[in-house]
Amino acid sequence: MSNNSNPNYFRLGLFVLAAIGVLIAVILIFGSGQLFKRSFTIETYIKQSVTGLDTGAAVRFRGVAIGQVTSIGLSGDIYEKDLPIENRREYVVVRMQIFGDKIEDSALETFIKDNLRARVKSMGITGVNYIEFDFVNSASLVPPLAYSWKPTYPVIPSLPNQADEIISGIQKLISSLNEMNIDQTEKKFDALLGNLNVLLAGDAKNNSGVITAVRDLNVLLDRIAKVTDKGELDVLMRELVGTMVTLRQTLASVQGDTSVTMENLRQTSEQLNEFSRIASQSPSSLIWSSPPPRIMLPMNGTEDASGAQK
Repeated sequence: MSNNSNPNYFRLGLFVLAAIGVLIAVILIFGSGQLFKRSFTIETYIKQSVTGLDTGAAVRFRGVAIGQVTSIGLSGDIYEKDLPIENRREYVVVRMQIFGDKIEDSALETFIKDNLRARVKSMGITGVNYIEFDFVNSASLVPPLAYSWKPTYPVIPSLPNQADEIISGIQKLISSLNEMNIDQTEKKFDALLGNLNVLLAGDAKNNSGVITAVRDLNVLLDRIAKVTDKGELDVLMRELVGTMVTLRQTLASVQGDTSVTMENLRQTSEQLNEFSRIASQSPSSLIWSSPPPRIMLPMNGTEDASGAQK
C-alpha cells in the first residue's frame, strides 16, 4: 500500500511547488510591476532626523511618483568608516531608485544648478514620510551639505524638513525670550505707565494734563456753537460783503479819474514840445512876432470852456 501511495505524494509535492512558483512569479510581475522597468539610483544627504521615512517610501516629483527609497543609512557606516568618530559628519544617506532611463551627469548638474532639491515631507497626520523633488527658488539660501568622499551614485542636494524648520524657529524664539532681561523690561514698562498717567492727569505744575486740555476744548467749542446760534456770524458776513462792494466802487471811480488826468498830461506835454521847437528854430520870433495863441489846457467842465473863450 505504501508503494502505491509514494507516486501520489510525489505528484502532489510537484504540484504544490509549481503552484508556489507560479504565485511568486505572479506577485513579482503583476504585483509590483517593477521587475522589468528601467531604473537608476541616486542618493541624497540629510542632516536632520528622518523619522517616519522607511525603505520602500515613495519618491515624488511635484506630487507625481517617480521612484522609491531603496536604502537608508549613515555616512559613517557607508563612506566614513576609516575616519575617527569625532571627525565623521554622520549624514543620513538616502538612496532612491528612480524609474526611467538614466539621466546623464551633465543634465543632472544642470537640474541642480536650476535649484532641484530633495526634501522629506509628511503625508498628513499619519507620520509616514516620503521624498519630494522640486525646483525651489529659495534653494540658494541653504547651501548643499559639504562632504569629502566620492559618492557611489549621483547626489541631489537636500533641503531641511519644513517641520524641522518650524521647530527650530520656535526653539530660537524661546531661547531669545529666555535671554531677555524680564525684570528690567518690567521696570521700564512700569515707568512708561507712570509717564502716561502724568500725561493724562497732569503734574499740577506746568503740565495741566490731557484731560484738562480736552475739557477746555469742549468749553471753547460750546462758545463757538453759541455764537453761531445767535446769528452773529451771519451779520458779520453781510457786513463783510457790503464792505467789499464799496471798495470795488471806490477803485472803479479812482481808475476813471486817473485816466482823465493822464490824457491831460499827454496834451500838455505835446504843446510844450511844440513851444520848445519854435524857440530853438527862431528865437527872435518869441520877441518880435505877434504873440502866439494862448495855450489852452484841456480841462473837463464848463468853467474851463468859458475861460478859454475869454
